[in-house]
Amino acid sequence: MASEIVVIGGGTAGAQLARRLVGSGVPVTVLGDEPHAPYNRVLLAEVLAGRYGPEVIALPEVPVRRGVRATSIDRERRLVHCADGAAVPYDRLVLATGSNPVLPPLRGISGGLPEGVHPFRTLDDCAALSAAVRPGVRAVVVGGGLLGVSAARALAARGAKVVLAQQGEHLMERQLDVSASLMLRAHLESLGVEVHTECRVRGLRGTAVELADGYVLDSEVTVLACGVRPRVGLALEAGLDVRKGVVVDDELRTSDPCIHAIGDCSEHAGVVQGLAGPALEQADVLASVLCGESARYTGTRALTRLTLTAPTRTPSAAPGLAQTGPLDLAAFGDPTPRPGDDVVQLADATRGAYRKVVVRGDRLVGGVLFGDLAAVGALARAWEGDEALPETVPLLHLLTDDGGL
Repeated sequence: MASEIVVIGGGTAGAQLARRLVGSGVPVTVLGDEPHAPYNRVLLAEVLAGRYGPEVIALPEVPVRRGVRATSIDRERRLVHCADGAAVPYDRLVLATGSNPVLPPLRGISGGLPEGVHPFRTLDDCAALSAAVRPGVRAVVVGGGLLGVSAARALAARGAKVVLAQQGEHLMERQLDVSASLMLRAHLESLGVEVHTECRVRGLRGTAVELADGYVLDSEVTVLACGVRPRVGLALEAGLDVRKGVVVDDELRTSDPCIHAIGDCSEHAGVVQGLAGPALEQADVLASVLCGESARYTGTRALTRLTLTAPTRTPSAAPGLAQTGPLDLAAFGDPTPRPGDDVVQLADATRGAYRKVVVRGDRLVGGVLFGDLAAVGALARAWEGDEALPETVPLLHLLTDDGGL
């Protein structure tokens, strides 16, 4: 067992690891560069929408040295050097540095983001956006993935006039098939969000967004939600093996056996997971390893799930803001069938519900659920377990509330 365990990063993975270690009586030092206590990034859109205060998304208390930025790692002397001049010794070091927002190579941001242009990754980003948004303000969200959709919906709930610009053919194209994406688009449009797909952004003119065809989207607030990239600068400078993320083995060890990596910054078996579920699982496995137990991380079959409550119409809301139900969607595996796959889908336009599963041989390999997640638990368990489906269960029953399982 290491006598000095240091964790760089106080996000989901780092906080979970510290909580497990402290619960096992193992002392740990956590260096968090944000001034806030650890919080749940998944719920940032709810804070932006004004439904939750920042205190609601705080994670259970763990000891974190807040506002301390690690600047370099001395592997030979086993020291972490920090921006405040401190040198923190370690026997085992854990990189839980997370990821950074991707800032696309746009004209107009080479010297830094103009005033009124915001990333959407941290609680400080959320606070800055909240201060800038008021009913009727013109806002453009660049990026139609999970983060961009969440931001657009939150801004609409605050009464902003929102335009969502997505370069791909449909929204959340990494998780959803075309049918589910079209339903998502209709949902956003019912809130007053103007959605543009196959729309490439060339640059910014202040906060205004210039498209590749020369058209300019006038905007007072612009959100860049173009994805995230593993934060690997410390690992690179320390000479660790880095590809897309910091490369780790089944014990979450890097190329230096005294240094581990978990969460968004890590790459296991060629995969950077980038989701909260795998980060928590990796933290649990590493906690066992650091406590001297036998444990292995063999990968996570990650489920993408987004649940947002209904926006509430207020007297100050922008005219025409629609009252609608919650947005519930879940996606897992690969929803795009191959030749020979069985596909079962049900659509209920009246209820705004859609369910689809893809079966390959006797295995469930992917699925999408929109508007009604009653079956998600049973389907996720069958997919995560990668077990043969019962031969006696008709495929259509997979879409019933209990998954037919």
